[in-house]
Amino acid sequence: MPTRILPAGADPDAVRSLTTLLSQLPDAEPVPPVTDSTRLIDTLARLAAESVDELPEVVVVHERIGPVPALELIREIALRFPAVGVILVTTDAGPALFAAAMDAGARGLVGLPLAYEDLAHRVQAVAQWSSGVRRHLGHGGADVLSGPGGTVITVSGAKGGTGATTAALQLALAAQASGRATVLADLDLQTGDVASFLDIQFRRSVADLAAIADISPRVLADAVYRHDTGLALLLAPGEGERGEEVTDRAVRQIIHALRARYEVVVLDCGAQLTGATAAAVEGADTALLVTTPDVVSVRAAKRTVRMWDRLQIRKAEETTVVVNRYTRVTEIQPALIQRITGTALARTTVPAAFKELQGVVDAGRVHELDARSTVRQALWALAGELGLAKAADGPAHRGGRQRGGDRGAVGFRRRKE
Repeated sequence: MPTRILPAGADPDAVRSLTTLLSQLPDAEPVPPVTDSTRLIDTLARLAAESVDELPEVVVVHERIGPVPALELIREIALRFPAVGVILVTTDAGPALFAAAMDAGARGLVGLPLAYEDLAHRVQAVAQWSSGVRRHLGHGGADVLSGPGGTVITVSGAKGGTGATTAALQLALAAQASGRATVLADLDLQTGDVASFLDIQFRRSVADLAAIADISPRVLADAVYRHDTGLALLLAPGEGERGEEVTDRAVRQIIHALRARYEVVVLDCGAQLTGATAAAVEGADTALLVTTPDVVSVRAAKRTVRMWDRLQIRKAEETTVVVNRYTRVTEIQPALIQRITGTALARTTVPAAFKELQGVVDAGRVHELDARSTVRQALWALAGELGLAKAADGPAHRGGRQRGGDRGAVGFRRRKE
């Protein structure tokens, strides 16, 4: 049976040369190459969803791949797709990099410039290893390939004050209450309010993980605050200027570590776009954008969606808008917001009921929001809609076309954007 080999690299000339050489190997079947880490992971995830047997036996990663660095990418592949053997192609074939690649989960390393014999020998050895793993996994392999690796949800605000932190906190609490190991990370690095909403004092923050190249479970546990509810918290730094220490690369490493440890990872990204929040939104399984049904917020949501698309962070159709402070009589209804932004739309809307929140927010006890609260019921229903938790008891607030919706569209258009 031919060995399927997936080349991956950002340099077109290097990938073309690699593919040409791979096609000369006996019983080799190179598949179309991918040009970045995101496409590689997406391709493997799609194939794994069909069957273990659909996955390539060998993935050859060129050192100049991005945006995720090669070793981080190899570590993620090894964790999420253990039946795939990874070979790193690099100009530095020294013992230090060899050890680092093996620690990350690579099955081999081939130096540049490529030599036919070296590549053939390594591909054959890795293909045999991959076949043995698949025989061992048998028909239960599909379940193994899905983990470890939790679900990552980002919650961003169209602008400040739309309720993104409240939404992120209640989604995380709902997931935790359903028995799923859950962490809430505050990536609103200068102005994060998660600690204030829960009135907690803390020593460690996400900034303490920023300079650590390999985040071990012990290091991660030391940085995480364990709340009385059982919810794990990775908090924004108390000194806002330390937020600059958290780069996009650091965030990718942190999310990777959180995904490996928790079933549900909720990231509060605030309303400001930084390198850190861009990396989080780009790599999330689900990206939520919270807006309120008013002209200023909806315009801000549209700007945010367009900016994410221009910067190739996330396409509009891959973003889900959540409408907060919704009433049936508001002029701008959810269906209109969806048409304006071009995004997906959460079926569940969150009602305008700030009086329910005011007491617990002022006391720093948002986790004690009454179960009868319509806001909590809606956000826990949203958690159920997203697959994070069982749907909450009580009425779910559904957005949809209301009478007067056309008038709302006309009214919005009259306010020139």
